[in-house]
Amino acid sequence: MQNSDKLQLLAYLPQIKSKKIAVLGDLMIDQYTWGNVQRISPEAPVPIVDVQSESTSLGGAANVAHNLQSLGATVFPIGIIGDDDAGVLLKHMVNDAGFRDDGIICEPNRPTTIKSRIIAHNQHVVRIDRESRASIEKVSENAIYAMLENFIPELDALIFEDYNKGLLTQKLIRDTIALANKHSVLTTVDPKFSHFLEYQHVTLFKPNRKETEEATAQVIRSVDECITAAIKLRHKLNCQNILITLGEEGMLLLDGNDNPTHIPTRAQKVHDVSGAGDTVISTLTAVLATGASIVEAAHVANFAASVVIAEIGAVPVDLLKLKQIIMQHDFSV
Repeated sequence: MQNSDKLQLLAYLPQIKSKKIAVLGDLMIDQYTWGNVQRISPEAPVPIVDVQSESTSLGGAANVAHNLQSLGATVFPIGIIGDDDAGVLLKHMVNDAGFRDDGIICEPNRPTTIKSRIIAHNQHVVRIDRESRASIEKVSENAIYAMLENFIPELDALIFEDYNKGLLTQKLIRDTIALANKHSVLTTVDPKFSHFLEYQHVTLFKPNRKETEEATAQVIRSVDECITAAIKLRHKLNCQNILITLGEEGMLLLDGNDNPTHIPTRAQKVHDVSGAGDTVISTLTAVLATGASIVEAAHVANFAASVVIAEIGAVPVDLLKLKQIIMQHDFSV
């Protein structure tokens, strides 16, 4: 891209306000305990964390929805919570964030997913997961699909946010993709490996390097090897586009004609990569829904990722900071 393209990228951002996007996936709560370590426990060779503060934020598919809401889109999160205090809290947090909760179903026999992280001196000490990875009940699966049938005519795009926590069953994935394609709704996927090959005929599929290596039985050590793997995976999935995230090496985009675009990372400082993938899929989908090209959408998503990884914890992208970083970037370098 050239510096002359900046204004076009920026022009897409206000258009997101007119877009309606559903997020179908594993809703969760992210909890953070912040502290200092100055002692080792006498009971076991582990650090003692003196707690300084605690915070709670939307996680998983709920964080994707939060990113979309921060960008200005109208958001429909669709997922499962348990009949527990955490489920009540998650619904309150969704309402406080300003998006609708009528797509959130309570399943009494499973817990609401909570990921608790203990952080000392800006380093993760341990993570504690409270969750079920069992498939959702058939009655929940049917209720979700019935909601999607009602929502789909309103939508510009649908994101599958798969954390392998049981919501996205084989049948729900296949039926929902067919429904979205029937109504010409954009479909983008942030996958987990267990359902990789179920996501056939989507608009964009966004795996990371490790997932791509596993799916293609190929080690990725260079951009050329990544291109080869992306072509193989795109044809396996019959999808329109593949975007492989490569950490500090940026992203590799492959379009429907197998044309590759390597997008270097724009991050100037990295504090925490948790939530970066959520920001990429939400920003890319929102910008793509405005009519941007897949290459333009990927560039904006890459800038958005650089904004959130400069913060601690999974946070939604700040629209003002996103605009500023695009304006300040020199594409000629």
